[in-house]
Amino acid sequence: MRFPSRGLEDTHVIEKTGTYDKIEIQEEDCYDELGYSFPSWKKWWILSVIFIVQVSMNFNTSLFSNAVDGVSEEFGVSKQAARLGAAIFLITYAFGCELWAPWSEELGRKPVLQASLFLVNIWQVPVGIAPNFATILVGRALGGLSSAGGSVTLGMIADIFEADKQQYAVAYIVFSSVGGSVLGPVVGGFVEEYCAWRWNIWIQLIFGGAVQLLHLLTVPETRTTIMMDKIARKRRKTGQDPNLYGPNELVSFADRFSAKEILLTWIRPFKMYLTEPIVLTLSLLSGFSDALIFMFIQSFDQVYEQWDFNTYELGLSFIPILVGYFIAWFSFFPAIKRNVQERKNNPDDERAQYESRLWWLLYTAPCLPIGLIIFAWTSTGPPLHWIGSSIAAAIVGIANYSIYMATIDYMVCAYGPYSASATGGNGWSRDFLAGVLTLPASPFFKNIGGKNHLAIASTILFCISFVLVIAVYVIYWKGPVLRKRSPFAQQLSDARAELDVGGGRLSRMPTGSRASSFARSQQNLRIRQNMGSRHSSFVASKPQSRQPSFANERAARSAAPSRKNSVANVPV
Repeated sequence: MRFPSRGLEDTHVIEKTGTYDKIEIQEEDCYDELGYSFPSWKKWWILSVIFIVQVSMNFNTSLFSNAVDGVSEEFGVSKQAARLGAAIFLITYAFGCELWAPWSEELGRKPVLQASLFLVNIWQVPVGIAPNFATILVGRALGGLSSAGGSVTLGMIADIFEADKQQYAVAYIVFSSVGGSVLGPVVGGFVEEYCAWRWNIWIQLIFGGAVQLLHLLTVPETRTTIMMDKIARKRRKTGQDPNLYGPNELVSFADRFSAKEILLTWIRPFKMYLTEPIVLTLSLLSGFSDALIFMFIQSFDQVYEQWDFNTYELGLSFIPILVGYFIAWFSFFPAIKRNVQERKNNPDDERAQYESRLWWLLYTAPCLPIGLIIFAWTSTGPPLHWIGSSIAAAIVGIANYSIYMATIDYMVCAYGPYSASATGGNGWSRDFLAGVLTLPASPFFKNIGGKNHLAIASTILFCISFVLVIAVYVIYWKGPVLRKRSPFAQQLSDARAELDVGGGRLSRMPTGSRASSFARSQQNLRIRQNMGSRHSSFVASKPQSRQPSFANERAARSAAPSRKNSVANVPV
């Protein structure tokens, strides 16, 4: 869909700098060339490649567990010490998500993701040829720190999908994240049974290298501001508009990458995590639930050895969790359809626009304690059949996917184009807590409760899970309060409301006028430093929208009746 032709004097405030005018390109000037206008097949191809990228990242975190016995035997360390290779990767992975995410908003998704994949693959080599245990730990730590994680891949969704079409894409990528973690032990069981432990590393490297090449060759840059820079340069080069500049071109290199700016970029996700109640609350909910489930999974080797499962059969015992993920994923399709209709029917109700996204979680979250208590008392071994514990694992899988999906959907809705930084906190909580609990998990199941130690340990997890389920209902009912106390989320909400009436779409944080001169860019730089972010993330004029917002469609029509394509989108 093309925008109505308008003169530059109608869309920009031009200020004189030097001997010529610099005009910042707006989304409405190049919408047909942005990711939103990609054909459907291209969008879903990009998503499918990102799906595989995300699977490879999480596959990397879990496959090493099948090398623990081999590492322990070769280097003469205890199995508990060998598990440190898995724990240190998860812990540093948590920080990697936070450190890489904001740079994808600043430099673009593709270079950041390529750099991350390259470094992760490089650090596989010293682990694969490690002459001692210390080399393994260093390589795993650096590999985790190099992992960009799901925050970048989730951010790409907002680059190519209109607001009310993002939820299905979010559900797809969330499935790749949780599914990749299960694929590791399934494949790893066969590797451990039939190959030397180092093949766990080489398989990760082969998979990671193939994924990086596929991404490099087939996925274009999708970050809107980076694409706008490229379009502006092209138009200047061809003479189509010699004074047109992209949003990042109007700030000097020294200003963009000063020590202060780099520090502000890096601390942005951590600042959001600590100062935005929405980010903190949802991240802790997701993180503790994932940590709880991670501990539950660590009991599988002790549970299924009671039925004499061999190594690859133990790996296959993770398939029921994957089945649970599939069930939960498909269950969200009608829930999303219902949610879209509810937002459309209640355009002025903020609860319909935001908290309604947590509605299905109210019904699926109880699967966590239900699954854990069933697992606890069906995991006691013969004469009970192992199928009972497998069914329980599938029920737990439903809860894990649902909690991750609902919290991510809510955060993407609240933070829109800055969802990479916001969801980085979610990823940090999940990975950090899971990593910290890697070492105590096995002793926990061995040393609690005497004869029925497995059942009692899982029952303790069941009791803790009740607190998490209660938290889901509290967040659902107190969501409006959390949003009002989240300063940046509130600023974004206010900016959306203003743009809805004026006929714009929020892709960056507005700072006032649409002036784009060097002087204005310097002013914007000072503004964003006060806000804790850089130009390409928070500074914006009023870019154009393509589809009506449920919340402000009527107001936009009355405010700008002649601009039927200018109403803004509902955030997702």
